[in-house]
Amino acid sequence: MVRNARAASYEAGPEPVIAIGNLYPSGHVHPPHQHRRAQLLHSTTGTMIVGSEHGAWVVPPLCAVWIPGGVRHDIRMVGDVNTHSVYIEPDALPAMSDRCRVVGMTPLLRSLLVTAIDLPLAYDADARTEHVMALILQEIATLAELPLNVPFPADVKLAEKCRRFLAEPTAHGTIDDWAAALHMSRRSFTRLFRRQTGLSLSAWRQQACLVAALPRLLDGESVTSVALDLDYTPASFTDMFTRLLGASPRDYVKG
Repeated sequence: MVRNARAASYEAGPEPVIAIGNLYPSGHVHPPHQHRRAQLLHSTTGTMIVGSEHGAWVVPPLCAVWIPGGVRHDIRMVGDVNTHSVYIEPDALPAMSDRCRVVGMTPLLRSLLVTAIDLPLAYDADARTEHVMALILQEIATLAELPLNVPFPADVKLAEKCRRFLAEPTAHGTIDDWAAALHMSRRSFTRLFRRQTGLSLSAWRQQACLVAALPRLLDGESVTSVALDLDYTPASFTDMFTRLLGASPRDYVKG
């Protein structure tokens, strides 16, 4: 059983997968750190906001974030957060992404993680624990990515512009506006932006607004208030949210 513990105390163990559960109060911040192992970080309550030099990810309750080994990151808790994490040796899931990403959880995997944190840490001779950990690995490999990330480009000036936008996101702001601010042609800007983020500016801007909006919605703010702050009409915000997450804001929060 591993609860309320630091992963660094256990990462050197021989087991390919270790499970740890922790409780964090609202407002708690994990300062920048990294793990040798990859981590799947899941919460049953509260929202987590994960940041790194490569972007930002918002992790609602019942979702998870995949963090590859060696990626330096920080975590901020919005609401009281109850985490169930697994730390995985790199060769145990070689096909998994080498970048952070938010993923939807299956009911089976949620149940397996709740079970895993109460199983023996050393499980060489524990067949049940071995089977649970093996099934966790199989389930992780099936998880679908959610558009709850805002990747930052490598270009220093463009990355700073992106960070300023994320601090005050808005539905407005055209390609021409961004290109002019960076003293670039429209064509050069669109090529650079897509090459370094993997997204068009429009798609990136929508995901930035979604990342900013979701913690507020989960904290009980109204759809209208959040939409207007982002320069959306409530209807257009609902359309964008539904298209990206497959449910309206109200239905998503209720679910």
